[in-house]
Amino acid sequence: MLELCRKSITTLAFVLFAGVSTGVLAQAPRTPIALKADAPDRYIVVKGDTLWSIAQRYTDSPWRWSELWNLNKDEIKNPHRIYPGNVIVLDRARGRLAIETGGPGGTVKLTPRVRAESTAMVAIPSIPPAVIEPFLVRPLVVEPDGLAAAPTIVAAEESRVILEAGNRAFARGMGASTETNWFIYRRGRPLVDPDTKTTLGFEAVYLGTARVTRAGDPAVILLTSVTQEVGVGDKLVAAGRPEIPAYAPRAPGVKVDGRVVSIYGGGTKLGEGGNQSVISINRGRAQGVEVGHVVALYRPGGVVAEGPGRGANATVLALPSERYGLAFVFRVFDRVSYALVMNVSKPVYTQDFVQNP
Repeated sequence: MLELCRKSITTLAFVLFAGVSTGVLAQAPRTPIALKADAPDRYIVVKGDTLWSIAQRYTDSPWRWSELWNLNKDEIKNPHRIYPGNVIVLDRARGRLAIETGGPGGTVKLTPRVRAESTAMVAIPSIPPAVIEPFLVRPLVVEPDGLAAAPTIVAAEESRVILEAGNRAFARGMGASTETNWFIYRRGRPLVDPDTKTTLGFEAVYLGTARVTRAGDPAVILLTSVTQEVGVGDKLVAAGRPEIPAYAPRAPGVKVDGRVVSIYGGGTKLGEGGNQSVISINRGRAQGVEVGHVVALYRPGGVVAEGPGRGANATVLALPSERYGLAFVFRVFDRVSYALVMNVSKPVYTQDFVQNP
């Protein structure tokens, strides 16, 4: 039961925008990757580097990371073989990167391999992990019946009506689960598809965290953190452990044509996103989107009246859409994906276009 509940948790978006984007520039044909004039011949990897930041030292097209390393499709699934202290060398003639070694030839091609050194040496991630970790384990929206089978708070210690951090409560429905840490949720408002008018899901209102102190039915839980009031009837979802994406940044192998549907912080004001904001887009696994895909962000072009005519006689000119940044997809569901905004020259707004870079 618990596993079925967990699988039913799906991250969608707070507002789904109707319609298909039009007027956006088509994906440009692939050209040889261009190296920056000031790209370093040698670079020593340091803690805090990411695959993205290293690629950006060498090219303005960091989503073409795999081309810099001459990796095939299988090899980019596990690119985490670059560690702090590695020396990266640039072969300008071929436009390729390699890791310097002390063996014959002096460099080695980056391929998945077992590392026998201390596990204290952690490979560098694709993108900054601290920004995306909360979005790797917490669902934001549930399907219509997504929380129906979830464990439920059925009573509070001392018959409390409102629970706060440090209070104990009783929960049923955990079964034989050995999970210790849980998120607390409440089903929020419905999300209705503007085209079909069908309910796609419900907001999952995050309330806090709890820890099981005594297993059973009911189990005893201790509320460890609370963001808003918790009460009888609220639901529990196993916290799990975040898995940082292990895919290298790359362009999608399919045509992506979607919209930004929600923004989760990082912007200059409410409703805006900036660099390292998390956004959701209305394209997912069903449309061929994968973890590691990089999408370009476009601002829809407006329309202006052209010529001497006025009102119904005016000639309308549609302005082209403007590309202003990139985003890295790090979590994918059936119809929606999360992406981290990486490089933007202006704020990100909902309903902006996302397409192939």
